[in-house]
Amino acid sequence: MSFVLAFLCLGGIIALVFSYPRKRVLRIAAFQPAWRAFLERQVTFYRALDAAGRERFERGILDFWAHCAITGVQVQVTDEDRLLVAASAVIPIFAFPGWRYTNLDEVVLYPAMFNERFETAGDERGILGQVGAGVMSRKMLLSKPALHQGFMARNDGHNTGIHEFVHLIDARDGATDGLPKVLMDRPFAIPWMRLVKQEMERIHAGRSDIRPYGGVSETEFLPVVSEYFFERPDQLKSKHPELYAALERMFGPGRGDPAEATKPA
Repeated sequence: MSFVLAFLCLGGIIALVFSYPRKRVLRIAAFQPAWRAFLERQVTFYRALDAAGRERFERGILDFWAHCAITGVQVQVTDEDRLLVAASAVIPIFAFPGWRYTNLDEVVLYPAMFNERFETAGDERGILGQVGAGVMSRKMLLSKPALHQGFMARNDGHNTGIHEFVHLIDARDGATDGLPKVLMDRPFAIPWMRLVKQEMERIHAGRSDIRPYGGVSETEFLPVVSEYFFERPDQLKSKHPELYAALERMFGPGRGDPAEATKPA
């Protein structure tokens, strides 16, 4: 009986997600000055770009809005929310103009952390973000507070939005395994996994400054260290030069260092 009730409860939550009023994708021709000012204040990566780089970043945001809906469940979605979701998407693919998340149709914002039943109240709520699977395929779920916190705490190397979009990049080849074929050629995979294994051992031994969640699995290591790469590139380069070089090879020359993003690729 309890299984039936749990199933019905989960079904009701999923129905809520799917029945919640949808906003269509946004097709906007011009980037507004207020949006530009917000990015300048909140997004370090954007702020470090030159004029041409900022214009390309803004085009990336508009393109993302035109192909992916951003909606809320029991939460209002503001322009600032949309900007931070899109910035999270654009940063990892900035080196690849024209690249799109073809495995994503919608980002759903929640008012708080949620659990595996998508509940935002009660116990066992520890999920900040999640790439959907099964009935939730082609959706990304994000805690709205966690999304904003990722861009407010600029020195912690933690950004939930970037983390989840790196998962999507990894999943592009059909397997979320920490080996995204779109970012690495076959000969590079072996040395990359060697680096991953070595650093995960250091994490487990308490000898790494990479946050412990990166030691959960190879699948989680990539997005965790990618957060570090984009949030604290100078520190990653100093403390983990091999990892930095490997991530720079994946995401493009200088993409981990916004100061380098102004240089021609």
